[in-house]
Amino acid sequence: MKFMKLGSKPDAFQSDGSNIRFVVSELPTDVSVRIGEVRFYLHKFPLLSKSNRLQGLILRVGEDGTNEIFLHDFPGGPKAFEICAKFCYGMIVTLNAYNVVAARCAAEYLEMTEDVEKGNLIYKIEVFLNSSVLRSWKDSIIVLQATKSLLPWSEELKVAGRCVDCIASKTSVDPTNINWSYTYNRKLAASDEIVEIQQRMHTVPNDWWVEDICELDVDLYKRVMVAVKSKGRMSSDMIGEALKAYAVRWLPDSYDALVADDYMKRNRTLVETIVSLLPPDKCSGCSCRFLLKLLKVVILVGAGDTLKEELINRISMQFHKASVKDLLIPAKSGGDTIYDVHLVQILVGKFMVHVSSSHDINFVDKSESRFVEINTEDKTLLPLGKLVDGYLAEIASDPNLSISSFVDLIKSIPDAARPGHDGLYMAIDIYLKEHPNLSKAEKKRICGLMDVKKLSAEASIHAAQNELLPLRVVVQVLFFERLKASTGVSAPTSDAPRDASMSRATLEEDWEGRASEHHNSLKQQLGSLKIKGDKCRNSDEMKCRSTKEKSSGLLLPSRSRRIFDKLWVGKGQGETIKSSETSGSSQSPPICVKPGEAKSSVMGTVAMA
Repeated sequence: MKFMKLGSKPDAFQSDGSNIRFVVSELPTDVSVRIGEVRFYLHKFPLLSKSNRLQGLILRVGEDGTNEIFLHDFPGGPKAFEICAKFCYGMIVTLNAYNVVAARCAAEYLEMTEDVEKGNLIYKIEVFLNSSVLRSWKDSIIVLQATKSLLPWSEELKVAGRCVDCIASKTSVDPTNINWSYTYNRKLAASDEIVEIQQRMHTVPNDWWVEDICELDVDLYKRVMVAVKSKGRMSSDMIGEALKAYAVRWLPDSYDALVADDYMKRNRTLVETIVSLLPPDKCSGCSCRFLLKLLKVVILVGAGDTLKEELINRISMQFHKASVKDLLIPAKSGGDTIYDVHLVQILVGKFMVHVSSSHDINFVDKSESRFVEINTEDKTLLPLGKLVDGYLAEIASDPNLSISSFVDLIKSIPDAARPGHDGLYMAIDIYLKEHPNLSKAEKKRICGLMDVKKLSAEASIHAAQNELLPLRVVVQVLFFERLKASTGVSAPTSDAPRDASMSRATLEEDWEGRASEHHNSLKQQLGSLKIKGDKCRNSDEMKCRSTKEKSSGLLLPSRSRRIFDKLWVGKGQGETIKSSETSGSSQSPPICVKPGEAKSSVMGTVAMA
């Protein structure tokens, strides 16, 4: 820290209690100066020789027959006046970044100018500010922070403005030319810490300035960031990094701290300032997670619809990069649901508008074959599908979540974003368990959104044993799984994207990462069940049929097996498959169907189911 010493005489100021200060001298004091509750007993001549204002005040009290002067609203208070008084006596005074602003404002108040005496206090302080303090990175920040308590004097003297300009100029300096000290205490991984420290000894990071200005109050921080952005030398990513660091420094993470009455106004001002400073490029600069955190704060502190709309527009452009945890935004007080589901529906809708406009296509009016093409070109749809299905699984356990909201969110993304339906099935299974009073029509409405042909083998077996599903869905699952086992193919893929198999594997990984304890239990159930099937290599048709009958069946409970056996039995290969929920049990072995004949019978069976 820079400092400047003035005067040469030893300090002769002493105190008598907390409110009395006097100068030890052979001569008795002849004037009393009162600053607030503190009285200074001084001598007239040293004060008259330096301060133009005290000259007039001392002459005035002499005419009134009193020796006490009152200085109301003195900038800097008693400490600043004592610095000026010591300078008048020629005593040693040390100026530094912490007291120089107060001393400068006090000297201005006392009119300690060059007209009174050459080399007066104002002149010396200005030299110190311009030659030392404003050339120092950290001292400039300290001085700027000190100006806030000295308004309006610090603004009139342009001390704050000069500090802002100096700080903004230094942030734009090429890091290779920086030779001053700065703070850089970013959290490092244990394995990278040693390497990073060694690198810092030789290189200066581009965001070296971010942490130091985080200590500024919000209004001063805004002035600095506006000046930094106005120079046009800072990238959007760096601006976003600085805003994120400031938000982490000052915005609390807990819900109670955000909405506490004592801090609500402060938090609202903070988030309003941060949003106003976001980079002009809405597609870059700030991560989706950071923007969602700001949106959550805006909603909780009631910052206004304008800020909310601004953040929604920014988030919707990169919504596919969010995580399920980021989307768990609490609903407003008095709402029915735990989380703000309607807000997520808005974000999904706006994201789909951006995707469709970028491809010059309307998802509603195009065929599924076009969905496949878009899915290959636009890599944002697959992450979107996983995100929405994961969010559905999280909110499905909310007992107050209406079926219309649940269904609308399922239908908010195109089929191209959901090549596999394992995630959707998991969300539907949770919803059915948490809402046991659903009618048959409501269950049919929900399950009708799921394509059983896009379920993995494990999910299909679990669905076949799921008593919560409508019988029609169970029948479809059983039929298609038996068909896949008989034909030796994994699944019909005519209406699925070309990378559907890869997306299913990704979905399985996503289950494990984001599912709750219920989801993990479901995963264990799925993993414990297997489909046994072997291809027959014997050219003899009867032997092939016998082998398939023994090895390709589903390991299902007797009830599900009996239902499927009734559906599969027929007098001939081309005979229509019968289905009846009330018919008796049948133990006849299923008939092996050739691939071509099996495909031809699919539509009839599904339609009947």
